[in-house]
Amino acid sequence: MPALYLNLTPDNSPPSSPVSDDSTKRLSWGKLVQRLTDFSATNGLQSDTNSFTHSETHSLDQDSLSDSDFFSDPLEESLCSHVVAVIERTLTEAKDSALGCSKLLIPDHLMEHIGQELLHLAASEPCGLRGALIDLYVEHANVCQTVEQISVDPDLVPTFQLTLVLRVESGGLWPRIQDLFTPKSFTAPGLKHALRLSTGFRVIKRKLYSSEELLIEEC
Repeated sequence: MPALYLNLTPDNSPPSSPVSDDSTKRLSWGKLVQRLTDFSATNGLQSDTNSFTHSETHSLDQDSLSDSDFFSDPLEESLCSHVVAVIERTLTEAKDSALGCSKLLIPDHLMEHIGQELLHLAASEPCGLRGALIDLYVEHANVCQTVEQISVDPDLVPTFQLTLVLRVESGGLWPRIQDLFTPKSFTAPGLKHALRLSTGFRVIKRKLYSSEELLIEEC
């Protein structure tokens, strides 16, 4: 899967991020976890699926985060804002290709929460968020759709990998009102109705310089 490089420009303006043609590959959640496990085994990590310890899997909400969890460095926070903007733009550009929908609705709270989580997971890293390699997926009907891979700083060897799995809203009131958000204009054949992302997501962190177990967080 080709990487999408995030160039850090002097004016801090987020660059364009075209979606890769390879983003049409689909993975079930089980296969995605297996791929991460197999990849870890080749680097000396435990290949046993028991290495995904439930003790390290926990729910993370805004109230449970203390100020010490995040960098107070304004430059780190600014970089995080740009990364979140790239993720949001990449998702929007993928709606009629990788995601195959006529319209994609992204809750504001979701992007804010993703930014908090990125800072939280990067806080213990030697290079901070600059050392992140982010694999972006969208899960719908138990299938994980590859969207893009984002290298935060292409001039830096990544120190950790984040697999960010967003979910499509499928319950509650949304299925009954989604047609109201579908454009009335011509829609290309084969495209789904409007999709809305859930505010919940999953993120998997793997350090690339040690043999520590994978960390899975449900947010």
